[in-house]
Amino acid sequence: MTAIDIFLVPVYILMLYLFFRAKRRKYTDPLLKKYHKQGFWIKILASLLFVLYYSYLTQGDSTSLYQYEGNNLYHLILHNSDNFKYIFQSGKDFDPSLVKDRFNVGYFRDESNYMVIRLDALFSFVCFGSYAIINLIFACLAFSGLWKLYLFFYEQYPKLHKQFAISILYFPTLAFWSAGLLKDSLCIAALGWLTYSLYGLLYKRKSVIKNCILVFISAYFLTILKVYILLAYVPFFVLFIIFKNVQSIRFKFLRYFLAPTLIALSVYSFTGILSAYNDELGAYAVEDVTSSISNLNHVLEVRTGREDAASNFSLGAEYDGTFSGLIKIAPVAVATTFFRPFIWEAHKISQLMAAVESLVLMFFTLFILLKSGPFRLIKWILSDPLIMYCFLFALVFGLFVGASTLNFGTLVRYKIPCLPFYAISLFLMYEKVKERAARKALQKVENHSQVTILVPVIS
Repeated sequence: MTAIDIFLVPVYILMLYLFFRAKRRKYTDPLLKKYHKQGFWIKILASLLFVLYYSYLTQGDSTSLYQYEGNNLYHLILHNSDNFKYIFQSGKDFDPSLVKDRFNVGYFRDESNYMVIRLDALFSFVCFGSYAIINLIFACLAFSGLWKLYLFFYEQYPKLHKQFAISILYFPTLAFWSAGLLKDSLCIAALGWLTYSLYGLLYKRKSVIKNCILVFISAYFLTILKVYILLAYVPFFVLFIIFKNVQSIRFKFLRYFLAPTLIALSVYSFTGILSAYNDELGAYAVEDVTSSISNLNHVLEVRTGREDAASNFSLGAEYDGTFSGLIKIAPVAVATTFFRPFIWEAHKISQLMAAVESLVLMFFTLFILLKSGPFRLIKWILSDPLIMYCFLFALVFGLFVGASTLNFGTLVRYKIPCLPFYAISLFLMYEKVKERAARKALQKVENHSQVTILVPVIS
């Protein structure tokens, strides 16, 4: 951080605080006010730590690509206003001679990278090119999406406000890796807004025009940045909406008839959309996704021995690049996503933080499994729309992340979209465990009371 940053950062933090405080005043619920305020300050702190981490402890895309080239584009525009055209053009059309680092030329061909570079350049006009302040803006964008996600879950089960805050606002790796100049911050923001606006559009049926615009913007950014998040998320959220609508129908026969019909229609429609856009999806098309995972694994394997390969790891299972092979390694891949790195596998501070979280998630998962049993657990997942949606999305997303990521440095970032959903599904199951225990305790009391009443009668 420069001397200018030390002066400007507090000023921008104050401005952001005043902006979010104005938003917070609209809430009448004191719990929402409390969590909104806490969530904001957690994000600000995470952003400052993120800046220190990338400025002094390590190098990565945030500084060497996005800030380096975004700041370069900002100065190119200041020098010659004609260069402003690059804000609206594709990264493929960027003049290679204007790239500051020749090594970064190839990254411009990936539109997801260029989107972050483009936004960095745009924000630089109001941030004076300051890396610290741009990180604050990205962090606040992510916070806006996380808050919308929190509001959605709070509306479903208000009594679980603390559990939702832990899963969405307090989760350390989620808070940290969505607090800076990375694609992950924008993806988390888009995912939260997509959830809230889709719910308002498909279930509450309010503010149709506004929600349609928000759905379009959120889906657009996810399509550009990481389309696989969108492909993994939307089907399960739509199923949640379907089941939630079906549950409101009074007639059981109609519910049992509509549920499978609507599910079949949604699956048919979604697969039809995937087939229609097969060319546009490229590596993320259904027929190519498994081979793409295999190629990613090969790239990481050949990089062994390089400086950035110190965090490479093995799944411990062979993957042949086929769909059946993906199913075979599914348990290992899912376990890798949620329960690794193990403590002894963490080589960096960021990985150690993720390792502690993974250990907690592992113990929490085992605790619920032991308390409920596998069959009752499956019953809860299939019978509760919210648990089903959270757990299945986390499971599928975790499968593809675990199978395609053989480096702990990328794993801890790539898995953050599914972490809050997995944690929430565990908390919801834990509520089922407590309810079952309460019913058994009540039954014991009732049985004891009946025995107490019968004894005098018999005597």
